[in-house]
Amino acid sequence: MSRFIPACILLSAIATYSPAQEAEEDEELDEVIVQSTRSGVRAADEPVRVDVIPGEEIDEKAMMAPGNIAMLINETVGVRVQVTSPALGASTPRMQGLNGRYTQILADGLPLYGGQGSSLSILQIPPVDLGQIELIKGTASAMYGPAALGGVINLIARRPGEMAHSDWLINATSQNGQDATGYLSMPAGDLGYSITGGLHRQSTQDLDGDGWIDIPGFGRGTLRPRLHWTGESGATMLLTMGAMSEDRDGGTLPGRTTPDGRPFLQRQNSDSLDAGLLAEIPLRETLKVHFRASGAAQDHRHQYGDVIENDEHDAVFAEAMLSWRLDRSAIVAGAAYQQDRYHSAGFPAFDYRHNAPALFAQLEQKLGEELVLAGSLRWDDHNVYGAHLSPRVSLLHKPGEWTIRASVGKGFYAPTPFVEDIDEVGLSRLAPLQDLQAERAGTASLDFGRHIGPVDTSLTLFASRIDRAVQVQDLAAPARYAMQLVNSPQPTRTSGAELLLRYRVDEITLSGSYVYVKATESDLADGRRDVANTPAHTAGVDFMWERPGASRLGLEVYYTGEQSLRDNPYRDRGSAHVEIGLLGEITRGRASFFLNLENLLDVRQTKLDPLVLPSRARDGRWTVDAWQSTEGFMANAGIRWRLGER
Repeated sequence: MSRFIPACILLSAIATYSPAQEAEEDEELDEVIVQSTRSGVRAADEPVRVDVIPGEEIDEKAMMAPGNIAMLINETVGVRVQVTSPALGASTPRMQGLNGRYTQILADGLPLYGGQGSSLSILQIPPVDLGQIELIKGTASAMYGPAALGGVINLIARRPGEMAHSDWLINATSQNGQDATGYLSMPAGDLGYSITGGLHRQSTQDLDGDGWIDIPGFGRGTLRPRLHWTGESGATMLLTMGAMSEDRDGGTLPGRTTPDGRPFLQRQNSDSLDAGLLAEIPLRETLKVHFRASGAAQDHRHQYGDVIENDEHDAVFAEAMLSWRLDRSAIVAGAAYQQDRYHSAGFPAFDYRHNAPALFAQLEQKLGEELVLAGSLRWDDHNVYGAHLSPRVSLLHKPGEWTIRASVGKGFYAPTPFVEDIDEVGLSRLAPLQDLQAERAGTASLDFGRHIGPVDTSLTLFASRIDRAVQVQDLAAPARYAMQLVNSPQPTRTSGAELLLRYRVDEITLSGSYVYVKATESDLADGRRDVANTPAHTAGVDFMWERPGASRLGLEVYYTGEQSLRDNPYRDRGSAHVEIGLLGEITRGRASFFLNLENLLDVRQTKLDPLVLPSRARDGRWTVDAWQSTEGFMANAGIRWRLGER
């Protein structure tokens, strides 16, 4: 099977040259303007590589998983969504093999999900109101501060058009899950507004009959109104607010027990509120002033068996920036302030308040018709971990049909108690933090892209080094605590490559991808080891036939190679596996009817080994890590109505 996937990828490069198709692709590329680099240029002209998920692909994935963006992110080349708590389904996005806590999730450039997003964030964001998603892989601290050590995922909202528009979706799954989402936008002269809301539920499912919940149950409601304003002078403003409430249940089913003969309930109740403001004011034709500000508050009630943990996460952000655009230069300079606060009702030793004022500047200089150089520098003065400089330099060269990018950057990360292990067990068995130092990272990438007729190709080589990476050190009995966080004595090193091929002609799109990742870290006991749950080889083939306004048929095949496992008594390595998905949609007028079949081969971890440990680990966990799907085959079907402007 491992030979089958690369063969399919190579097939996607077979194409016939089509000048008309090439012109159409170039026109589409011209329209993709990225916001995440703050330069406001086309993605094709940006020295920093920005991967863009367009609205058309978001629409497709909204039918597969209308309740969250996890699938959408997971199927992006170089990004892997790793389950960190099988009991609750908590997941984080790992970019190019780096730990998920290093990825900053933004909404229109604002940290609405906190300075360090919850591991449930991507499971609580519906995609229905997104216009595009932008991803910057590698250290982005020079642009976004310490929370972006490993990269940025920026969710860009739809903008109201000249006519009213609404999008409604109802969905049901074979595992007794239901979704109902709605999006409404209205223009009103210089003003426009949009409202997005959703209700989502999932019943608990025990697929292997062992009494442990394999698919956590939840009920969630979301609401997000936005106000857009455009002035006659070209000034713009976006005001956004959001509210979310979710109850999530895992652990043992009622009346069932773990191997020690006792029930173990694992629950999390979450409530969040946020608000944000974006403003852009032209001072003259080449000079603009920009303001960004946001606040977010999250309240959680965690239950880990007999232990209850109540806590609050708050984040405040503000930024003022000037941008100049000259004939061959683009300059950005500004100041920012970010505060992240955590308070635990039961474990106040972990409380923290991180304040980080910052100054930053960015220059893009056109050195020739085919050469652009970009440099960014940011100074953060962290109240706990001190002052740090974060530089980044990128180069764009476009000789003929080629696009070549090179980028190097450095950044830092402010440690908190919330590493991946804590998602599963909470804080009760973690020793209070002592003498931790800021993590420092350097990343580099080299990207080659070529566009020939209907074929797009890209190859990216990447590498990173994280010094003083925070790791979990196990403490043996009779120590009071089961684990503590320490700075690693050796660096965490990651390197690899991404290959992407895409063939488009008429109504057919065929794409193939392959990612190789080599990630090693310090083994605190002895020497070095592979980073757990990081497969060296992953690949995928995606076929889509689409007749706009009429029908769509898609086929996906994804391969995941072997991966190192840790603290798993059943095996040392997760086996390679293939997952296949099939999507069909028929449109009649303003209504679309869709059917999605996910994981047709019913690949499921509990078919091979139990998810539950034979006895409870000293750190409090009852499950092994999830290295394969815990949901198995799932079908979902629904109807979608689009009214007004398309």
